[in-house]
Amino acid sequence: MAKLGKRTRTAREAFGSTANVTVEDAVKLVKGAASAKFDETIEVAINLGVDPRHADQMVRGVVSLPNGTGKTVRVAVFARGAKADEAREAGADIVGDEDLMQTIQSGTIEFDRCIATPDMMPIVGRLGKILGPRNLMPNPKVGTVTMDVATAVANAKGGEVQFKVEKAGIIHAGIGKVSFDEGKLVENVRAIVDAVNKAKPSGAKGAYLKKVSLSSTMGPGVSVDLASATGAA
Repeated sequence: MAKLGKRTRTAREAFGSTANVTVEDAVKLVKGAASAKFDETIEVAINLGVDPRHADQMVRGVVSLPNGTGKTVRVAVFARGAKADEAREAGADIVGDEDLMQTIQSGTIEFDRCIATPDMMPIVGRLGKILGPRNLMPNPKVGTVTMDVATAVANAKGGEVQFKVEKAGIIHAGIGKVSFDEGKLVENVRAIVDAVNKAKPSGAKGAYLKKVSLSSTMGPGVSVDLASATGAA
C-alpha cells in the first residue's frame, strides 16, 4: 500500500469519519483541508448506476454553472469567413480551418474547448482519433457544433461545463476554486448534480445516482448526502 503524504494524512484526520454530510458541510470541510500554495480546484465525482459501454446508458451533457469555474478556458473554433470573424470578436483564442487541422495533427493542442460550424465537420471529423479521447470533439448535443459561434464561445468562457460518464460509470468535473465563497460552491455543486440527473439515459436501470463526493486538487474526498446534493433535503 502506498504511503500517504503528510498533507493527505492531515486532511483525512480533519475529515475524521465524516460521511454523507450535507453539501454545505462537505464544501466547508474540503475548503478547510486545502493547504496547497495555489488556488486548488474543487472537483465533484458522481458515481452513476450505468454501463456506458451500452449506447442507451451513455450520459453526457453541458451545464452553465451559476458562479463559473474560476478557470481560464482556451477556445478553438473551426470556421471560415464571417463566422471566423464572429468567433474572434467573441474572444476565441484560436480560429482556423485546414490550417488548424494541420496544427492539431502535428501534435499541438493549445485549447480546452473546440467549437465548429457545421460546414467544418468534414475537416474536424479527420481529427476524431486525436480530439475524441481528450473529450474535445465538437458535438451538436452539447452545443459545440453550431452556427452561433459567438454564443458558444461566450458560454465556454463563462463557466459552462461539459460532462461525460467514464468507463467506470463516474463523472468528474471541476466546479470552482477553493477561494470561492462557500455558498457559490454549494450552488455550483447542485447545478451540476441536477444537470446529470436530468441527463438520465433511457437504458438506466435501478439506482441512477449512487454517490456524490467532493475533493480539492490535492486533498482527499468527502462523500455528500444524496438528498442534500439534489436539493431534496
